[in-house]
Amino acid sequence: MNGTSEGPAPATDLGPSVITERDEGLAPGTGRTGPPAYRSVFTTAPLAMAVVDAEGLVVSANDSLGTLLGTDPAALAGGVAADLVDLASDAGTWHAYREVLRGHRPRLRCTRRLKRADGHSLWAQVTVEPLAGSGEPGDGDCEGLLLSVADVSARRELQARLRHLQMHDPVTRLPNRALFFERLTAALEAEPHEHGGTGRIGVCYLDLDGFKAVNDTHGHRVGDRLLAAVAERLTRCAEEAAHARSGAPLVARLGGDEFALLVEDSTGTDQLADLAGAVLAALQPPFELSDRRLSVTASVGVVERHTAGTTPTALMQAADTTLYWAKADGRARWTLFDPERNASRMTRQALAATLRPAIERGEFALEYQPLVGMEDGRVRGVEALIRWNHPQFGVLAPNRFIALAEEDGSIVPLGRWILRTACHQARRWQLAHPDESPIFVSVNVAVRQVWDSDLVADVAHTLEETGLEPRLLQLELTESAVMGSAGRPLQVLQALSDMGVRIAIDDFGTGYSNLAYLSRLPVSVLKLDGAFVRGFQYEAVPEAVPDAVSEAVSDAAAPGAGASQAAGTGVARAGAAGTGSAGAGAANPADEVIVEAMVQLAHRLGLTVTAECVETSDQATRLRRIGCDTGQGWLYSRPVAPDRISALLGSAGAGPAGVQAGVGNP
Repeated sequence: MNGTSEGPAPATDLGPSVITERDEGLAPGTGRTGPPAYRSVFTTAPLAMAVVDAEGLVVSANDSLGTLLGTDPAALAGGVAADLVDLASDAGTWHAYREVLRGHRPRLRCTRRLKRADGHSLWAQVTVEPLAGSGEPGDGDCEGLLLSVADVSARRELQARLRHLQMHDPVTRLPNRALFFERLTAALEAEPHEHGGTGRIGVCYLDLDGFKAVNDTHGHRVGDRLLAAVAERLTRCAEEAAHARSGAPLVARLGGDEFALLVEDSTGTDQLADLAGAVLAALQPPFELSDRRLSVTASVGVVERHTAGTTPTALMQAADTTLYWAKADGRARWTLFDPERNASRMTRQALAATLRPAIERGEFALEYQPLVGMEDGRVRGVEALIRWNHPQFGVLAPNRFIALAEEDGSIVPLGRWILRTACHQARRWQLAHPDESPIFVSVNVAVRQVWDSDLVADVAHTLEETGLEPRLLQLELTESAVMGSAGRPLQVLQALSDMGVRIAIDDFGTGYSNLAYLSRLPVSVLKLDGAFVRGFQYEAVPEAVPDAVSEAVSDAAAPGAGASQAAGTGVARAGAAGTGSAGAGAANPADEVIVEAMVQLAHRLGLTVTAECVETSDQATRLRRIGCDTGQGWLYSRPVAPDRISALLGSAGAGPAGVQAGVGNP
């Protein structure tokens, strides 16, 4: 046989678009011509053709077919037509051909890669259909077939070039996102037993750290050259890490400065971890780009798992999440996907999605913790502390959701609700106890409230609506939020102070501690961070905390409880200024000296001082001796509901014991 085949075309060429049928027969002509004319046309036709009898044998072949296959057309006569153009290499094509041969199918068209007699290969489109007049399709009486073969190598080559351009990145010449996901999908759909694979798959998803700065500083042309250089190193790294079973990982550019390495039939997380480490090491040496020497690092998210039950979307979502963790953990590192950490992220997303509706549904509540005068033990004010009564996750402390509220802007309506609710409650206490000196209410404020809302107008409207005197409202901002304030924030603070509202710096002593600002800011109160008060424990052992208080302490020690929110989270502190944290901070005699100095400084500037996290009577005694004005912490009370504060205001107790009795602490 002069014409041989190199196997069937890809599966895409054997689908319905390749093997087709027609409702009507497609004979090459509608009428018969005389034999001499027929033979002349057949012999000289530019289309390669052969006549096949009912047994599937070649009766005659024209010169064009001989030329196409590189053989003498006379030598093709008597040969098996199916072998000539490789119609028997797969069951689907063979069955279709037999159906045409029997007259049960009108036509067969498929694409085959054939080999010429000289060894060269070509792609050919093969068409088989009944000869005109040899029988109607479907009547089972077909006496002969016309086999035609068209060289489509040029078209196939053009299609291959176009596909390559479509599936590769022009800057790095790596496979692009489309080809990456095509390979990923195929790998996940493949059955492991079909090729002896492991049934596992891994992805290293990396992003260049600070690449935007390269574009901004040196221009996009240099940025593109850097991307191409990174692609070369990643490719070499993949080749060096080639696994005997699965070959080299696929390296692709997914877009921007994002790359991915796909490891099919991976052997476990160790293999992916080694690959990620090799990638980071490969990118460590500086890049020499003409007259520039640039250094770049990368963050890598690593995911490795079973292919069963995994989808491309789920795998890449996990990889993207892990890449974000690597960035958040400090960059220039790789991080392995952690299901537990991911569950926490999903919970965070669920909270973010329901935060705004929760405000409308009234799922938030305020508790209040007394601020007690150190000299007489009487309640001077209370701090409003927010809780979220989540229908799914239970009672949530502020640090579970305040940062989310700041991110999506819902801190503004939430902050308004806290301000209005706290002022209404303070006014109710005042009206319910007209013979008592009114107490002030302290409300935490987030930095974003200062920037994104008209805080001055909100406060003025709330005070007018509730009838609360401005002097009975205290707004707390963290030290890091207040220090360095200029422009609008400073103007807002000054306007509030001019209105008569008290401004307090929360967690003082742990942030910038720029003392020069204290003389310029309209601040009236410093709240010392509880870390200093805990240092007072070097002489005395904290008093035993009764069961009722211990339960409250345990609640405060849950996620979100603590002395205060981190800088910028504002609005409401997480639980109480005092967490029952005996031993939580190392005892340090210097803390008392520092506190005494800060109290004296504050008093010289006309400021009052509140100490947080007061847990023992010994701490209270020493704070009182130092000159601290008010205290807040578990010695006096845990955060309680408004009615407990009402009971406290109506009691006769004047000292810490009286405060505890009023709110229920032994």
